[in-house]
Amino acid sequence: MEAQTQIEALALPIEPAPAPVDDYERPPLEESPPPAGSEAGVEIVSAITVAEPEPELARVPIRELEDGQRVRGVYAVRARELRRKRNGDAWLRLSLGDATGTAEAVCWEAAEELYALCGSGGAVHVTGVFEASERWGPKIKISKLRGAEPEEFAEEELAPGSEVDLAELEAGLRQLLATVQDPELCHLLDRFFGEDSPTWPRLRDAPAAKTYHQAYRHGLLEHTLSVAQAVSASANFFPGIDRDVAVAGALLHDIGKCVAYNDDPLAIDLTDAGRLQGEIPLGYYTVRREIEEIPGFDPALAQAVLHIILSHHGSLEHGSPVVPATREAVLVHMIDNLGGRLGSFDRLERNLPAGESWSGFDRALSGSAYFGRRDSAVESSADSRAA
Repeated sequence: MEAQTQIEALALPIEPAPAPVDDYERPPLEESPPPAGSEAGVEIVSAITVAEPEPELARVPIRELEDGQRVRGVYAVRARELRRKRNGDAWLRLSLGDATGTAEAVCWEAAEELYALCGSGGAVHVTGVFEASERWGPKIKISKLRGAEPEEFAEEELAPGSEVDLAELEAGLRQLLATVQDPELCHLLDRFFGEDSPTWPRLRDAPAAKTYHQAYRHGLLEHTLSVAQAVSASANFFPGIDRDVAVAGALLHDIGKCVAYNDDPLAIDLTDAGRLQGEIPLGYYTVRREIEEIPGFDPALAQAVLHIILSHHGSLEHGSPVVPATREAVLVHMIDNLGGRLGSFDRLERNLPAGESWSGFDRALSGSAYFGRRDSAVESSADSRAA
């Protein structure tokens, strides 16, 4: 097939509308028609086939891949998609990742067979080459693919994690909980965050999102704590805010994510409940059920906390069934949105190749992120320590 005909055989990419900072919708993988001459043969190694011994080649972390570099090693399948050209031929698009980031990977032949080998959350051994096309963007062109054996990888190498130590996060949470004075709110919070609470292990380990911010183990705790700490500090500067209500609402605003997201660190995704109901309704009903189990809980206090949960996305188009109508709800929404956006900067900086100052277009930010002072700041810090 000639190059021009091959490219025209695929649907042209359309730039998607910016998405909110949180994972309110599952974003599709970026459209990527194959460049000319890309249809090279792909070798498939099934669970039955015995593969030829491969020469040793150290796995290169996703973040360190460079244009033209050979790729051989185990990566996690974050997402998979079977696509078809206009002529009906199938091709495969994968999102592969490790602890340093994610990269798109493509196969032009044997797509249906490969698709069956690449379950989301699984680990695959990939052989190919990394190419950074000006038109189609950076991609791994796969020449060989097989399921990875358990002894070939360690989960911590493939699953991103928080850069903040879990013990530090939990200590900060316990310290903040101790500052809440209202006894009813203390009782309510203890039913979720108490060390003996059945909810605590999941809340501690859950991700904060699928893609945009803190999309890793302990991410929900990291995000929740940072929002609640910022709300606690900000409440002192604005008159009329009930600090205890605002802090309690901040700690509980994303509680629905414990149910809305799965517990697979290699491929975070929405659960059936998350897709069918959404994290806000799930959070609302989770907290309301606990409130109803507490005899004599003040109805006005319950309404104030539940309103924060229902309105924390800030607008109807972003998934909130109501908009913030109290000081406390406005404060939590604003800090939550700020935390999510700054979390996107953290994600982009972690994935930024060495020597680069600008990220690519990011849906959460509706633009690119600039890190021009990153290297100078690191050098300045190093000089200060040496002095």
